[in-house]
Amino acid sequence: MNSLSAWFWSESFWLPPNVTWAELEHPPPGEEYPRADQLLSCLPLAFGVLAVRVLFESRIGCWLSAYPNRLVAKPCANILQIQAGESRRAQPNAVLERVFTSTTSPESRRVEGLSKQLDWDVRKVQRWFRLRRNQDKPSTLTKFCESMWRLTFYTGIFTYAIRYLWVSPWMWDTRQCWYNYPFQTLSPGQYNYYVAELAFYWSLMFSQFTDIKRKDFLIMFVHHLATITLITFSYCNNMLRIGTMVMCVHDASDIVLELAKLANYAKYQRICDTGFVVFSIVFFITRLVIYPFWIIYSVLVESWEIVGPYRSWWLLNGLLLVLQSLHVFWFYLIARIAIKAIFKGKVAKDDRSDIESSSEEETDTNVKSRNKSHPNGSEQSPKKENGTNGFAKGGTKDH
Repeated sequence: MNSLSAWFWSESFWLPPNVTWAELEHPPPGEEYPRADQLLSCLPLAFGVLAVRVLFESRIGCWLSAYPNRLVAKPCANILQIQAGESRRAQPNAVLERVFTSTTSPESRRVEGLSKQLDWDVRKVQRWFRLRRNQDKPSTLTKFCESMWRLTFYTGIFTYAIRYLWVSPWMWDTRQCWYNYPFQTLSPGQYNYYVAELAFYWSLMFSQFTDIKRKDFLIMFVHHLATITLITFSYCNNMLRIGTMVMCVHDASDIVLELAKLANYAKYQRICDTGFVVFSIVFFITRLVIYPFWIIYSVLVESWEIVGPYRSWWLLNGLLLVLQSLHVFWFYLIARIAIKAIFKGKVAKDDRSDIESSSEEETDTNVKSRNKSHPNGSEQSPKKENGTNGFAKGGTKDH
C-alpha cells in the first residue's frame, strides 16, 4: 500500500524539479499550503447541497402542500403559472412492457405485428408507447425548478468569485500565478471557492442516479467526472490561482443560459430567444477569447518561462486544450441555434427531455403512410413547429 501511495504521489510527476513534498509540509508560521486531504470535506458537503436542492426545488410531497411558502422554486413557478401537469399513464400491458425494455420506439413493422398480436389498432399501440415514454420524462415544472436551482448556485458562486478575484493581483497580471510556485499559500477565499464548486459537481453526479434518467446521462456523467478530476488535480498541484480563474470563466455564461431556459419554460419566447443570443455572445467572449488567449496562454507560455515544464504540467495543459476543443465544438452548435433564434424567432427544442405531443406522433404516422403510397418519395413531409416547453442545450454543461 505504501509503495502504491509513493508511486501515485511521485514528486517527479506532481512537482517542479528540485521541489519535494517535505518542503510543502512545513509552510511559514500562520500560513498553509493546499493538501489533498482537505478536499475530503467536499463529499459530506455534496450531500448537504443535495438536501438544500431538495428543499429549494420543493420535491417533498405532503410537506410541500402544507408549507408551500417556505420554499423557493415552486412559488416562483406558480407565479409564472407553470404547472406540473398530470401525465397520462399507459395502461399496464406485459407484452408491450417487454418490448419497451428493449426499444422505446419500435419500428413500424414491429408495431404492426404487436397490433395483430394484441388485436389493437396501430394507432393505439403507438399511443401506448408515446404515453410510456412520457412517464419517464420530467415535466416542465420539474425542469423549471432544476434551472432555478442552477441559476441560484451559479449566480451566487460567480458573485463570490468575482469579489475574491477582483482584489487578487494575479487576475490582472497572470504572471503572478507562477511567481514562487508551488510555494503559494492557501487563502480562505480560494479554499471556500474550490470546496463549493467541488461539492456542487459531486452533488450533480450523485443526483444523476436519483433524477429521472435522460438521454444525455452518460455524456453528463463523463462531463461531471472530468470537471471533478480537473478541480481536484489543480488543487493537489497548488495551481489554485489559475484554477479559480478557469472556474470563474466557465460559470459566467451558465447564468445567462439558465435565465434563458427559465424564460423558455415560462413560455416567454422573445425573452428566451434574446437570452440565448446573449448567452452565445457571453460564451464566445469567455470561452473562445478570455479562456484561450488569457488563461491557456498563461499556463502554456508564462508558466514555462517562470517555472518550466514538468510531468503534471504537460497533463494539465493537455486537459485544458482538450477542453478548449470542446468549447469550439459547443460554440458551433450554439451558434446554429442562436442563428435560428434570430432569423426564425424560436429556439429549437431540447430532444433529451421534452414531452412528446400526440400531434407529432400523428404527423409521423401520416408521413409513413404517405411514404408507403408514394414509394418514389414525391410526397414531402410536413414541417414541425418548434415547441416552447423544451430548450436546446447546445452542447453546454450544467457547466
